[in-house]
Amino acid sequence: MKKNMIKKFTLGIASVCALGLILCGCGKKSSDNSVQEVKDNKTLTIGTSADFAPFEFPIVKNGKKEITGYDIMLAQKVADKLGVKLKIVNTEFPSLISELQNDKVDLVLSGMTKTAKRAKVVDFSKPYYTVENVMLVQKKDADKYNKISDTKGKQIGAQQSTTQEDIVKKQMKGANLVTESVTTSLATELKNGKIDGLVLENAIANNYVKQNPGKYAIAKVKLTTGKDIESYSVAAKKGDKKLIKVVNEVIDKIQKGGTSGQMLQDAQNLQAKYGK
Repeated sequence: MKKNMIKKFTLGIASVCALGLILCGCGKKSSDNSVQEVKDNKTLTIGTSADFAPFEFPIVKNGKKEITGYDIMLAQKVADKLGVKLKIVNTEFPSLISELQNDKVDLVLSGMTKTAKRAKVVDFSKPYYTVENVMLVQKKDADKYNKISDTKGKQIGAQQSTTQEDIVKKQMKGANLVTESVTTSLATELKNGKIDGLVLENAIANNYVKQNPGKYAIAKVKLTTGKDIESYSVAAKKGDKKLIKVVNEVIDKIQKGGTSGQMLQDAQNLQAKYGK
């Protein structure tokens, strides 16, 4: 009898302890120190792939190399709101989400589209830029591609792990997909005739035409940009809701204040003046 009572008492204590551990674990999981950690570090670290002008690209200004562009300007505004310095980590686009998950960066600003697959592993801000996709070609081929079927058997490029890669796979099924981790490499291949076309977001393609009017043109072929991939957002680690809230406040301010278009123009002017 006595032994049974001791056994029941012991099991009861064990159950309470186990419940306490579960509750403690849940509490730890739900905590969000994302803003405070950035402030404690006195630095907002962002990941980007600086091959996507006018959103992120390298320049040489006053003899010094730096990364600038629309996304970098947006990141600077977030850093200013938090009262910290901005640090930029430049890496290839396919590695950006891993950098975020491994705590190498606080945010990703790199012309990234919120997709269902990405949203499973990271959190996203509200959209800050609406996307339209087109195909960049050599200027001599400006009138060569009028419909999707014209791309059959052609070498069509798209940056690796992007929605543009998905567009080529799903909409240009007769084309031969060519991928690279860096957009600028694909643009060079197009210029040298190694590929026939390059699927890009409209602002990026227009920027190539603006910077190299004698070499590039935008084809007439119409590509579909679905509602699920029609905008760019800022990515953060899963659960970093407070940091995303700050980002959304900055996005609201530039959109309501009408400064978004000016930021894009400023980025294009910087590339024209200081671009590599």
